[in-house]
Amino acid sequence: MQQTIRKFLFLCSFVPLAASSIEAQTIIKGYVSDEQQKPAGFATVRLAKTSDSTLVKTTLTSVDGNFFFEEVQSGTYLVTVEWIGYHKSVSNPFSLTIGNKEITLKNILLQPETKLLNTVNINGKKPLIETKGGKTILNVGSSILSAGNSALEILSKAPGVTVDREGNISLKGKSGVNVMINGKLTYLSAAQLATLLRSTEGNTIETIELMSSPPATYDASGSGGIINIKLKKNSNYGTNGTVTAGTGYGKFYKNNTGINFNHRTKNLNVFGSYTYTNDKEYQDLDLERSTKASNETTYFSQQGRNITKLQNNNYRAGLDYTINKKNTIGLLFNGYINNNTSNNENKTWIGNQPSKTDSSILAENTGKASFKNQSYNLNYKSVLDTSGQELSADADYSQFRSNSQTVYNNYFYNNLGQSFKTPVIYRNATPSTVKIWSGKLDYTIPFTAKTKLETGLKSSFVQTDNDFQFEDFQFNTWKNDPSRSNRFIYKENVNAAYANLNTEFNSTSLQVGLRTELTHSEGNSPTLQQIVKRNYTDLFPNLSLSQKLSDQNDIGFSYSRRIDRPDYQSLNPFLYFNDLYTYAQGNPLLNPQYTNSFEFSYSYKKILNATLGYSHTRDVITTTLITDTIKKTILIKDQNLAAQNLYNLNVSMPLTITKWWNTTNTITLFYRSFSSPDLMGASFHSGKTSYLLNTTQSFTITPTINAELSMNYQSAQVYGTYAVKPLYNMDMGLSKSFAGNRANIKVAANDVFNFMKARISSAIPGQDYQLIQKEETRVFRITFSYNFGSSLIKAVATHVNASDTEQKRVKSGN
Repeated sequence: MQQTIRKFLFLCSFVPLAASSIEAQTIIKGYVSDEQQKPAGFATVRLAKTSDSTLVKTTLTSVDGNFFFEEVQSGTYLVTVEWIGYHKSVSNPFSLTIGNKEITLKNILLQPETKLLNTVNINGKKPLIETKGGKTILNVGSSILSAGNSALEILSKAPGVTVDREGNISLKGKSGVNVMINGKLTYLSAAQLATLLRSTEGNTIETIELMSSPPATYDASGSGGIINIKLKKNSNYGTNGTVTAGTGYGKFYKNNTGINFNHRTKNLNVFGSYTYTNDKEYQDLDLERSTKASNETTYFSQQGRNITKLQNNNYRAGLDYTINKKNTIGLLFNGYINNNTSNNENKTWIGNQPSKTDSSILAENTGKASFKNQSYNLNYKSVLDTSGQELSADADYSQFRSNSQTVYNNYFYNNLGQSFKTPVIYRNATPSTVKIWSGKLDYTIPFTAKTKLETGLKSSFVQTDNDFQFEDFQFNTWKNDPSRSNRFIYKENVNAAYANLNTEFNSTSLQVGLRTELTHSEGNSPTLQQIVKRNYTDLFPNLSLSQKLSDQNDIGFSYSRRIDRPDYQSLNPFLYFNDLYTYAQGNPLLNPQYTNSFEFSYSYKKILNATLGYSHTRDVITTTLITDTIKKTILIKDQNLAAQNLYNLNVSMPLTITKWWNTTNTITLFYRSFSSPDLMGASFHSGKTSYLLNTTQSFTITPTINAELSMNYQSAQVYGTYAVKPLYNMDMGLSKSFAGNRANIKVAANDVFNFMKARISSAIPGQDYQLIQKEETRVFRITFSYNFGSSLIKAVATHVNASDTEQKRVKSGN
């Protein structure tokens, strides 16, 4: 591959040199301005042949709007100009002949995509759902229901997306989805990712991108695809920003506030944001189960309520500096400081017959936790030449610190409600530190205007240190229990290289890529004197092909192979107690899971979009509930099942009923099955056909008043060893803009009829439990936002960090 590229570049450099010996070369000059005749600085200018649109050269305008091309051969050309916030401009064709030494083009005037009204940009309203370049894009920036809601609440109602009670996200029925924010993976476990998304305000989100088959430029992790949440950015020149404040009430009061700002000059952009959330919420639990040992059956009936208080502080600051028109450097710092407290009261009734109580346990558990994260990014981008070659580099360092402390108080009563046993009191602390170093280098080679090669290297190193401390309360003092305390140290190094080719010919687009990743990991439990080492190398090919059949019909096909490595905490052999009969444990022997996915797509008028897919996952990582008939306990543990097969069909269609009523409707139909030759001593197979329905109705009441109605339905599903009953809800919202559209008030009600309730049972034959979880889903909110500052549009740089897969697997909390 390297020799081929070198030969190609040599030929490309030789041809123009040979031509220059035959005929004279010409310099082309020009000037670009906006609608106010002001210079358009740093606009992209391309020189192409009129015969076949072949790209000849690319450059950027200077600060004063001027541009020039040197060493141009004779021929017929045209110039195109693109500048963020303005329509693309194409010049008239012009000819160069032998003897011309210099030619000056007519001034190029750009027209804005937006109109200024009282210095505020008024844009045409985007459809709620768009399909572009293999992505499904949700434009939630102007959605009423996004205000006051968290990112997790919005994501759980996105078409084809489901979120289970542990925070695991599935896309079109496929689990193992990686979540990115502004192009950077979050590096958190499922539970802690859910916490982060709950603390991310919905009114800060611009779009959500759903990618079921990402190209090789992305990390290979995420067998279910990638969801990229893009936060709102103020791209205006000068000093500007947005302030927000909101409050809500369900069972308890909630409030949030935030600000984001940026200050932009010709060469420097400084930006930052801060959000604060103060939330109090509850979760009710009802669990009915039985265990059978020999001829004896024991019945458990458990009811509990957990009340949690959350205080989340998220912050972000950075700068971009344009050294010259070809080189840019950037710095980014972000993090969070979050604290929560919880009070969990559970009552468990135990008997040898249903509804008969022989004894009971009252568990009063109190906890507190703190989570801190700091991440640093240094990035550099260089445009190497006028042909469009680009080189970019990123260096990242992230550190996560967390400490959770929980005290468990267990009181025992007989069938008369009298205390008959000494209380069992214990506590645990789980201090944890995760450090991530990573770096990446990306290089883009445009062969022609329609063909480019993207290549890159990445290396990451992760080190985690978890110290689990268990203590019993005996004789009025706390004593360490070494049999239940443990320390776990994990190290992982992943080195990757990729190549991705994009090309277009006639009405066909082709993207083909290959990524290779070399992984070395070591899990060490000094307490258990147990070390698990792994070394493996994998290849991850992907292919995407699209064909334009006509102006109204497009078809496509994609294939990808991806991996999901266990999150760091799932490998930790700690034993976590919920109560005396329910606990969770890590599994250091977990293997990564591999998925091969195939997908066909069809689009009609860019309105009707349909996909038909199939995927097969080997060694699928699944959370299982295992009953111990001797101890009469339930163990929650991640295990590798043999395989998962998934077939899915997704159809979405936005409709305009009238000029004031628009609707977007999506249906996802899928069949998902799991199998294992040995689970709890027997072969296991589960499978079910399920469907998801999403509909959103948008109403324009007046130019400044809008309303929304959203309804979601999930049919019964089977996921691994869980059987889940249907879920459904309805949301409503109303918004009013004023003060020249700078200010906005949004009122929204989530789960208006309080229908959302998780009902789960076992999919394993012979295992008996029925679980009902009810969270605080019916919440009424009011949110105010105000935009301040200038409205002159300027381009914005985008940060993409190097440490993109590693942090998602951190179970350090948020």
